Amino acid sequence: MSKKHVISSILKASIAEEMGIASGDCLLEIDGHVPEDIFDYRYMIQNEYIELLIQKADGEQWLLEIDKEESEDLGLEFADGLMDEYRSCTNKCIFCFVDQMPKGMRETLYFKDDDARLSFLQGNYVTLTNMSDQDIDRITRYRLAPINISFHTTNPELRCQLLHNRFAGEALKKVDKLYQAGIAMNGQIVLCKGINDGPELERSIKDLTAYLPYLESVSVVPVGLTRYREGLYPLEPFGPEDAVKLLNTVHSWQERLFREHNTHFIHAGDEWYLLAGQELPAAESYDGYLQLENGVGMMRLLLDEFAEALSDYVNSPDLPESRHPIKLSIATGRLAYPYIEQMMEQLMQAFAGLHIYIYPVTNHFFGENITVSGLLTGQDIISQLKGQELGERLLLPQNVLRNTEAVFLDDCTLLQMEKALQVPIDIVKSSGRDVIEAVLNRSSVNSDIA
Repeated sequence: MSKKHVISSILKASIAEEMGIASGDCLLEIDGHVPEDIFDYRYMIQNEYIELLIQKADGEQWLLEIDKEESEDLGLEFADGLMDEYRSCTNKCIFCFVDQMPKGMRETLYFKDDDARLSFLQGNYVTLTNMSDQDIDRITRYRLAPINISFHTTNPELRCQLLHNRFAGEALKKVDKLYQAGIAMNGQIVLCKGINDGPELERSIKDLTAYLPYLESVSVVPVGLTRYREGLYPLEPFGPEDAVKLLNTVHSWQERLFREHNTHFIHAGDEWYLLAGQELPAAESYDGYLQLENGVGMMRLLLDEFAEALSDYVNSPDLPESRHPIKLSIATGRLAYPYIEQMMEQLMQAFAGLHIYIYPVTNHFFGENITVSGLLTGQDIISQLKGQELGERLLLPQNVLRNTEAVFLDDCTLLQMEKALQVPIDIVKSSGRDVIEAVLNRSSVNSDIA
């Protein structure tokens, strides 16, 4: 029996609507072939003439002949965005964050994905150990790019140790095939103290430069260590001196590679600069912010967007004074706190009568080494803000919530937090302009949250 892909909705005025396809129908075949996933589907519908085999809700099958413009979309949306099951990770990485999760949380938080298809759909990083030669061939044939790769090291033996997978070193050879096919790539190195840093990091950076220009960037981020590491590989957190050494290495390579290739290529995550007590690099050092989702350049972009938006607001003649809130509060993770504090000080200087309380929230749930706001839990925010001066509203960054749902990592809801703190909460988007608009009570994303 053909694999069934359940259709969740039909776009209005689309080919699918015109052909009588409905929500709840199933796509069985395209031109006699069963699409494995969303990438097969998108590739198969590119032709000007295609035949769809559809199964209606009552079991009846329709063979539909469709003439269309090349690359014109059919207007089908599927119940499963991938149109296939997710591939779980086969590695046992010594630094895996999922292994450091406490018991009793929702099941989805314990799923380890290592699915290359999510790299193209969501920007996830993959180790390549879960990819077959057929997967590589399909990426090449469909010209899927960029693919985000977790290198961690280019030393094959050390990579086997880090990933606790005897095939992890051999998997690096797949990068050669992607490079030869001209597939754009980005990479990351999760740095573990005393293991893949120092000379090993130097080796990795040198080896990876051989994949320029198709390997467009590589980020170096510190390993995230929670307080739930009992029985796991003993790893140590990095200190300020370690961060300074790391940044010296990265900056040295950046200068060399920019001279030789006109790209900085290797980038340090924002955490390193905070830990080292150093200023963030200028925007041009980030080569177009290729690794924002990996925490590289996020703070610099936020600061620059904020400065530009603040200038626009200060020079705007039509901003009513009455729209300015008198007192409000902002809570964020310890990583972003110094930068948020800096921005809020500028806002208070620019707008008379505006008073903002800024609170850094320590992550007691996962441990104090976890400083990003995206891993804050509702219980930590409530416990540390209860009894504090919060003003008329509390602002929280959007990444504290799970997708577009009004739920925190620990399943505390936004409504529960509002009741506990006795204050309305606004969820703020990530750009500098969004921050200013939220503070000035002009917009937030609460209307997008279910």
